[in-house]
Amino acid sequence: MKIRKLSKEEHVLTRPLYEEVFPDDSGSFVDYYYTEKIKDNKIYVIEEDGDIQAMLHLNPYEMSVNGRRQTAHYIVAVATRAAYRRRGYMGLLLNSALKAMYEAGETFTFLMPAAEAIYLPYDFRTVYEQKRRFCACADGQRPDEACADTDIRELSYGECQELAEAANRYMESRYDVFAVRSAAYYERLKKEYGADGGKLMLYRRDGVITDCRPYVPEVETGRPLIMVRPVDARRLLMSLSLRSLTAVCFCITDPVIEDNCRCVVLTGTEHSGVMLMEGKEENSEGTIPISVLGELIFGACTAEDACRREGAHMSERMKEELNKVIPLSEIYINEVV
Repeated sequence: MKIRKLSKEEHVLTRPLYEEVFPDDSGSFVDYYYTEKIKDNKIYVIEEDGDIQAMLHLNPYEMSVNGRRQTAHYIVAVATRAAYRRRGYMGLLLNSALKAMYEAGETFTFLMPAAEAIYLPYDFRTVYEQKRRFCACADGQRPDEACADTDIRELSYGECQELAEAANRYMESRYDVFAVRSAAYYERLKKEYGADGGKLMLYRRDGVITDCRPYVPEVETGRPLIMVRPVDARRLLMSLSLRSLTAVCFCITDPVIEDNCRCVVLTGTEHSGVMLMEGKEENSEGTIPISVLGELIFGACTAEDACRREGAHMSERMKEELNKVIPLSEIYINEVV
């Protein structure tokens, strides 16, 4: 058994496993994925008996996190051939990918789980429920009277840059965490929806872009979840803002990334944001497992809630200090792959 990261030229070798494990994906979508997405992603595999038996894909996105741009990888296509399951291969791949992302200086990673329970043991926690809005009309038609003054047409490649600029302005004013838009982002998204017969529809009112929604032959049901896991705890903490003067010392535990296991002093003001220094365990006011830290940072729980999580404990003063941290609770991560 061998774990390794494939070269770009080898990415296509994972297609047979993809088609075997994800038979519900259409051939045209798989064609799209193995034409577009493997251009810039990373693929970790486990080889055994002369073939690829398990894989994990890391698809890169430029993210805006509290106004700062950084790369984060979306974990997708986690798959193991049926005969090789229940051997811990997924855990081995996740741990290898997490350590590589830490070495690259990334702050967090995210995924859309087939089931939350699969990823809880690896310290992923749910922080966002996707909110997808679809266009209910074809080109030139109006779905209802409310759109009577709106021109709704399929997005052209020539409009992608204009749309990206409008979308980024909109999201910067509303969200703490989102995938940064670019012309290339929308060009690829057009192909993604087009692979299954869909379209990206652009909304204009008086010539001004007001919205962009996908039109798909069959509207998807359900609200997919997004789970996150901190990768570099210190870097992620330093992206946060504070409500007022804060100073607290605590320990972080992480069963995978050893460098995250440390005692830190979190301090700063509403003007400086979070600053971190090395702390001493004898001065620590509590302990926060990496999974709970992720929930706190992304606004999925309060300090009071966190104390009820396994492995977490805090002094009353620590809870008060952590309540001064402004979480990244306004999230918009609606990407599919």
